[in-house]
Amino acid sequence: MILIVFFDLPVKTKKQKRTASLFRKYLLKDGFFMMQYSVYIRISKNYALLEKHINRIAKHAPNEGSVKTLIITKQQYDDIREFVKNNKHFINIDKNYKNSSKILYL
Repeated sequence: MILIVFFDLPVKTKKQKRTASLFRKYLLKDGFFMMQYSVYIRISKNYALLEKHINRIAKHAPNEGSVKTLIITKQQYDDIREFVKNNKHFINIDKNYKNSSKILYL
């Protein structure tokens, strides 16, 4: 099972930037990996362990902004398709996510 955390936090003031930075650091300390900016993932053996992390996120979520969580299976994660825009054209990056035991840093 994979827990995905999406967040959109305000960073207009110095205090807001610090709060957003502390939240990102918390996610890394709790075993999450950055999939892309403001999207972090964590792999776990079962749903109960992910629920524990969701509860922790709820406690550490900043008072401003939006934080969302989503649990998906490894099989669903394997179906991710990556597209990269290059010179105004989208390129389909044919990465083999299937049967991968490693997290890809994009």
